[in-house]
Amino acid sequence: MTLSSFEELLKSLQAHPLIHSEISKNAYVLLDLSIHNKELGSLDVSSSKALESYIWNHLKTNNAKVAFGGYLERRGIYNRSDYFNMAKPEEERNIHLGLDLWIESGTAIFVPLDGKIHSFKNNINYGDYGPTIILEHCIENQTFFTLYGHLSLESISNLKVGVEVKKGQKIATLGTAKVNGDYAPHLHFQIIKDIQNYKGDYPGVSNQLDVEFYKSNCPDPNLLLGLV
Repeated sequence: MTLSSFEELLKSLQAHPLIHSEISKNAYVLLDLSIHNKELGSLDVSSSKALESYIWNHLKTNNAKVAFGGYLERRGIYNRSDYFNMAKPEEERNIHLGLDLWIESGTAIFVPLDGKIHSFKNNINYGDYGPTIILEHCIENQTFFTLYGHLSLESISNLKVGVEVKKGQKIATLGTAKVNGDYAPHLHFQIIKDIQNYKGDYPGVSNQLDVEFYKSNCPDPNLLLGLV
């Protein structure tokens, strides 16, 4: 299936909201964490507490409950971690490949589409996903995967690979900065066409050299979620 036809498939699906459906789309607000947001220039983005304060203030100012965004956003918040930084600037991974939903820790996360548990893992590198779940979906003969990062430890404590999950089923809760890679609480949601040989993990941030590949392998999650 070509990228365009896969994107059309994603747009045609009626996905269950990742966060409780009682929160309407009107309660979501876009959040810009890119290097172009001048408000972040005076913020210590290496501090999860400072970033959390900025996000909660953004929610309050906009009378919103969930902040979202970040697909293909070039960010400076990864500069704090050697896990993302490379010797050459063009190899530095700072282009975000998923969509983030920023809301308090403990928030329940729901399965958007029928599928099964592909893999799970606690990715403990500083600035990494922390507890992560990957689901496998097969719809209209198209197999693809969805990744859920920055979860609570409890979310992966009793999982089994291959177990079926149903659309609308609670799959996880969000973790705190202590377990989620040291970020303000949020969900990293990513769609992956070809998981390659990854299990419980997949790159969520790209460098400039590889971004065209990842754009084709990880299409915009908003095609499925329809938040904008």
